[in-house]
Amino acid sequence: MTTQNSTADVDRALKAKHRAMWAQGDYPSLAAEVIPELGAILVEACGVGPGQRVLDVGAGSGNAAIPAALAGADVVASDLTPELFEAGRLAAERQGARLTWQEADAEALPFRDAAFDTVLSCVGVMFAPHHERAAGELVRVCRPGGTIGVLSWTPQGFIGRMFAAMKPYAPPPPPGAQPPPLWGDEEHVRSLLGDRVTDVRAERRTVRVDRFATPEAFRDYFKERYGPTITVYKNLAGEPGRAAALDRDLVALARDGGLAAGQDGTPLEWEYLLLTARRAG
Repeated sequence: MTTQNSTADVDRALKAKHRAMWAQGDYPSLAAEVIPELGAILVEACGVGPGQRVLDVGAGSGNAAIPAALAGADVVASDLTPELFEAGRLAAERQGARLTWQEADAEALPFRDAAFDTVLSCVGVMFAPHHERAAGELVRVCRPGGTIGVLSWTPQGFIGRMFAAMKPYAPPPPPGAQPPPLWGDEEHVRSLLGDRVTDVRAERRTVRVDRFATPEAFRDYFKERYGPTITVYKNLAGEPGRAAALDRDLVALARDGGLAAGQDGTPLEWEYLLLTARRAG
């Protein structure tokens, strides 16, 4: 019993850190300004339409949940970080979308079995630390024959390489936690879902990002708005030399990605994996 209690305490502490990480900065504006089209791409790939009951896991401020609602579905937007919901509610109101917002841990969803026709996640569930638990929940709450769809950054793509660049400067991950970009590896996701799904379709695509004029502009934007980047820099408080090294590494990443100084509007290409499947009967 003591061991079980200790494990539960560690898990609660980890989730509290994750919630705090995403609550800082301004992820809603980043999602709206940098990758606004990704949610709609996932919704279309999942065939969301009128009359369906849809769950968005790791919904953030509704990048996928709002397009799903606009497609006519009955949508629940769930996230571990409810601080993101207010921006989502405002965006939904502006666009005339109606949906439900609910705080929820992707690894322990508070919904009954087979409650949804479609369960989807746009660069959301990938950040749950325990991949098998999260994948099991995606399957559990989807009805037999229903659709599961995930859109995730690939390890080899720009954001995957950004996480690799930040890793040496970040605190060690807790035991059992897995890197988020693994959700962008098709074989990894297939192994997570296993024989609980059929009709798996997976495709690597890229999204063009033309928000940044220079590598430095990219770095500073993420330092200000993106929770994981802010957290890494906070870990370097009192270590100006290492913080400066991370500054240089992020600039080098953007330059290697094709963003050249002095070429205003040069686009970056960020690779993601779009994977859909049907829950087996």
